[in-house]
Amino acid sequence: MKPLYARILTDDEREALRQNLKSSSGFTVRQAQMILLSADERLKVDEIGRRVGCQGQAVRQAIHAFHREGLSCLQAKAKGNPRDRRALDNAAREQLRDLIRRSPRDLGYATSLWTLDLLAQACFEQGITRIRVTGETIRATLAAMGIHWRRVKSFIHSPEPDYTVKKSGATG
Repeated sequence: MKPLYARILTDDEREALRQNLKSSSGFTVRQAQMILLSADERLKVDEIGRRVGCQGQAVRQAIHAFHREGLSCLQAKAKGNPRDRRALDNAAREQLRDLIRRSPRDLGYATSLWTLDLLAQACFEQGITRIRVTGETIRATLAAMGIHWRRVKSFIHSPEPDYTVKKSGATG
């Protein structure tokens, strides 16, 4: 198999890569190191990996990203599944907002409290999402809508007028 190397750099690219070696972002520094070692020193992928402390696959990805994107490959990209981020468009978000105002019992669930996973399941079953999403996707979507999800805390309450007095005496 033919060894993989970064393409020949222009003087401006080389200077930009050297400047990025001083970046506060570890990702940026490592990407710049890998590209410079490949293009200028013509080191093989595995040797570059050993020098910068990563696997050869990370070096291959950096070189391919440089060929595809140029110097913009030095900036870290968002992680996660982009399909999940698009799972709820604006219309689906409004449907989700309406859904969380309803009781799960209205939809046939055996609980009166929503969990994130139950909301994800209900969204799929109600056709709000086309794919099954995770509870984390629902949490992130709610956060983007300005709704901060918290786990429900259970408290014991009684309609009896002397409940507070009796409760404090029982634990006293």
